[in-house]
Amino acid sequence: MSKATRATQVLSQAGVAFTVHAYDYDAGAERVGLQAAEALGEAPHRVLKTLMAEVDGRPVCVVVPSDREVSMKKLASAFHGKSANMMKPTDAERLTGYHVGGISPFGQKKSVPMAIEETALAEPLVFINGGQRGLQVRLDPKDALKALKAVGAPLIA
Repeated sequence: MSKATRATQVLSQAGVAFTVHAYDYDAGAERVGLQAAEALGEAPHRVLKTLMAEVDGRPVCVVVPSDREVSMKKLASAFHGKSANMMKPTDAERLTGYHVGGISPFGQKKSVPMAIEETALAEPLVFINGGQRGLQVRLDPKDALKALKAVGAPLIA
């Protein structure tokens, strides 16, 4: 497995301090984020999942703790919209250039508005997908917020 991905290259170019952590990805896992947390020996609320969604038909990216679910109402509100829904996996892959299970908010093919769950910003360090299945980057969530030009918002149910 390569530890150099578009995601890690973007972080390096932005001068963000991070470490790379590989783990055994289980393609059959019911909840990939929770499987990653278990494989890394980390608390699930510190291992964040990257989700692609649509707000009023426009693509957006949200990063939330792996043990929580996104509130569609809060998601729409975070992007000043009326309705939100999850993006189809094939559309998410086409838009980001990453495979489901390896979608990172960093280095996506197309730039879209991004938000990070505000509770994650209180953590000193979090894990976020590093751009391929079985690869996470560990970094300060505030650095991720700046690098992504994201907003911090309440997103979870």
